[in-house]
Amino acid sequence: MESERERLVEHLVYLLRGGGAHLGLAKAVADFPSELRGKTVNGLEHSAWQLLEHMRICQWDILEFSRDPSHVSPDWPEGCWPKTPEPPSGTAWDDCLDSISRDLNEMIQLISNPNNDLYQPFEHGEGQTLLREALLIADHNAYHLGQIVYLRHLLGCWSD
Repeated sequence: MESERERLVEHLVYLLRGGGAHLGLAKAVADFPSELRGKTVNGLEHSAWQLLEHMRICQWDILEFSRDPSHVSPDWPEGCWPKTPEPPSGTAWDDCLDSISRDLNEMIQLISNPNNDLYQPFEHGEGQTLLREALLIADHNAYHLGQIVYLRHLLGCWSD
């Protein structure tokens, strides 16, 4: 019989992977034209590259905070956003996607480990718990993936 913790983790994993009303990373960036990844649109502050790299940095920061009491977060906001709208290299986009996927899987492993208490506040935090940090990743990623999809609509490179 499945425990209450196992059911909660199952729901968290579903949410983190883009289940339900959330869009997954792979769908949001599928077939994104490379020539549009660094483009901005009037009224929107960031390019798709900037949004994606910001997601990577913040997700990594949350993961490291969750597993390493000595982790030091990047300065806000300058350490959490890329400096230029364009990817810095031909491989940066794919490298960023790989890193997001890898770190997401590591957070899933962290919450899935039955030895990790989802509700116990971190000694090095200010009331944060593993559950809260997992939800923060899901929420933050969903927000910025929505921005990427909206940007793609405005750039004319989104199809349902």
